Amino acid sequence: MAGREGMKRGWVLAALMLTMMLAAMDIAIVATALPQIVSDLGGFNKISWVFSIYLLAQTVTIPLYGKLADLFGRKRVLLVGVVVFLIGSAACAVAWNIWALIAFRGLQGLGAGSIMATVNTIAGDIYTVEERAAVQGWLSSVWGISAVVGPALGGALVEYFNWRWIFLINVPIGLLAIFLLLRFFKEHVVPARVAVDYKGAVLITATLSLFFVFLLEGGQSWPWASAQSAVLLAAAVLLAAWTVRVERRAPSAIMPAWIWRNRTMVFTNLAVAAMGVVMMGPDTYLPTFTQASLGLGVIASGFVLASMSIGWPTASALSGRLYLRIGFRNTALIGSVLVLAASIAFLCIPRPQPIYLIVLDQVLIGAGFGLLFTPSLVGLQSMVAWEHRGVVTGANIFCRNLGQSLGAAVMGAIFNNVFLFRMDRAPAGAPSSTTDVIRLVQDPATAAPVRAFLKEAIDASMQGAYWGMVAFAVLLFLLLFAVPDRSPNGETQAGPGA
Repeated sequence: MAGREGMKRGWVLAALMLTMMLAAMDIAIVATALPQIVSDLGGFNKISWVFSIYLLAQTVTIPLYGKLADLFGRKRVLLVGVVVFLIGSAACAVAWNIWALIAFRGLQGLGAGSIMATVNTIAGDIYTVEERAAVQGWLSSVWGISAVVGPALGGALVEYFNWRWIFLINVPIGLLAIFLLLRFFKEHVVPARVAVDYKGAVLITATLSLFFVFLLEGGQSWPWASAQSAVLLAAAVLLAAWTVRVERRAPSAIMPAWIWRNRTMVFTNLAVAAMGVVMMGPDTYLPTFTQASLGLGVIASGFVLASMSIGWPTASALSGRLYLRIGFRNTALIGSVLVLAASIAFLCIPRPQPIYLIVLDQVLIGAGFGLLFTPSLVGLQSMVAWEHRGVVTGANIFCRNLGQSLGAAVMGAIFNNVFLFRMDRAPAGAPSSTTDVIRLVQDPATAAPVRAFLKEAIDASMQGAYWGMVAFAVLLFLLLFAVPDRSPNGETQAGPGA
């Protein structure tokens, strides 16, 4: 157990922020260098797996790492995760073809799962309920900084050195984080002879892997209504049923049944999953929209997306004052109202949309996420003792990641279907293929009517995605409304005997 006394928590927080930066900056920096990577290694049709395998490995291991952190201590699990991530990073830097890169990205993802599951758990251990909001603001700021620094750093490394340096840059950051954790993070874990639920771990990993492949590849590698999708979904459902049966009987289950019997935890985790879906609207398609429809450059569009990171950490840091006065649920409800308002506001911005209004809308939705996620996580952590905090935190982070994966599929289906519907009514001279739409819109040689039509089609597709966000934001509000109200100073506890 990590005590608050005798520990230099500022240095531990610095270590946690450096560790979180490894996972936060990875996707942004890799996306920037991807054209050069593909040019060097080939395999253009396998690009999606460079991201998918990382997301898959990260998400399916979060529940396992959360449980292991409860059994063996946070420090040991986090250090192992960082080492695995750094080995994966170094291996990616020497990848000789696209398949080797995909395999090593999977290894990186296995390490990232430990980081995502454990960093927030440690913050919950060493800081009080009153302090955690400010700490979550600092941790959230890492994502904002990474969203800005990642693309700029990736571009500089590719232009002046080589794309392989985008992976090697992780090594000094990770080694510094390891040094700070070893030097300043003191943890005293009481040894316990508990059988690790290996069978449950394998079943959970297999179930989630099949489900994630179904989500990530459905509509991409094969149609949703196809034999491949049906077989994957059916296999995932059968494995899920088997997993539930095994986990109910396991003495130390990876996903304990008591988490899903507690009303506060169930509805909070479902709400966080819905939040993950909403997040993927702007995350996935706002850069495409601002480049193609509004004519921004790649860097400028990245900064528009990153403006969400202004509101998120600021609201997260300030949420502590709110939830100490009005409770966790009511603070999260205010956040959900802001998310809904920002989604509706985008639909009301006059066209062509002024950039400053889109930026303000992004700041608003980021503030909503900050007021929503921090009270939800801190509220669940405050319900359990140290020995259950890892699995509770892991379940919450897992639900957000699962929502993001589902959101990528849902928002992609909405955007693509609206765009294809518009393209069926394209004027003469419009392209028959949609693969080079952005290039055609930005090409001065493209006929003015065709360019105007393509911009309008992308605009309409983005509007469709935001209507989807509105629907899930309403669901998010309803799920949070179903969470029992609880004071931060309450004695409510959850666990196997509660």
